[in-house]
Amino acid sequence: MTKNQQWSGWGPTSQQPQQHYLVEPRHLAGGGDVRYVTEFLRASGWKDKSKNGGPAVFDSPDKSVRIGFDPYIQPGGWTISGKQTATQEAWHATLGRQVPVEIVAGVTDALTRPKSAHAPNVWEPLQEQGWDTERGQHFTARSPDGDAFVRFHQSAPGQAHWWAGARNEHGRVWEAVFTPTTPMHLVQAFSTALADPQPVMRPLGHVPPSQRIRTTSVSVLPSQLSAWQQARITAARAATWAGNAFATNKARPQGPGARPYAKAGRKR
Repeated sequence: MTKNQQWSGWGPTSQQPQQHYLVEPRHLAGGGDVRYVTEFLRASGWKDKSKNGGPAVFDSPDKSVRIGFDPYIQPGGWTISGKQTATQEAWHATLGRQVPVEIVAGVTDALTRPKSAHAPNVWEPLQEQGWDTERGQHFTARSPDGDAFVRFHQSAPGQAHWWAGARNEHGRVWEAVFTPTTPMHLVQAFSTALADPQPVMRPLGHVPPSQRIRTTSVSVLPSQLSAWQQARITAARAATWAGNAFATNKARPQGPGARPYAKAGRKR
């Protein structure tokens, strides 16, 4: 790819190095750029139903799931709703606007992929990263720094939900709630992204004021940012294309004389 063909990304086009910060722990890094989530959904074939000046709204290709982000109301944030299907009850999740987009993407990216055959375990990724678990009235996992938690909260028989949150020295930063009917592999995808020890990057001016975070200053060229963004978009497109190709081949008749595969290079 020539320089003139470089994807411009959604960052500035100037080639002056810019100040960014690697922030850890990620659960206190602040919301981040919502396009980290929405551009991946778009590249994965989700339909953008957003209206100018309104909240972001995306529908899954089969219209069974809707993801929204509304910064215009209080408290605002992410809502993810799944319709009832033949194999799944209706479900709903809310994630506050200060949930880092990298953690939100744990859930939303998982919605674009086929479900794993392995039985999901919400607690395993947390325990692998040294989170403490306690079984009392509710089952709770708490981060090593004590500032984030995941809880299976049962208030009464038949009434339960998954509840997570983070706080710093100023108080509660964000909350996330999943109804008990939420597919377990999505709750596990959330806990996996939450427990990930890798820091996340925030530009100058977008680092939360907190003594509980650690920051590492880095100088980044806009072209580097664009390349990282493009890599994520390309991965989404490739996975979507591969999934569609597999579904097309699977649906093609396999009787005598049937051609199981399309010729290489043929446009679909």
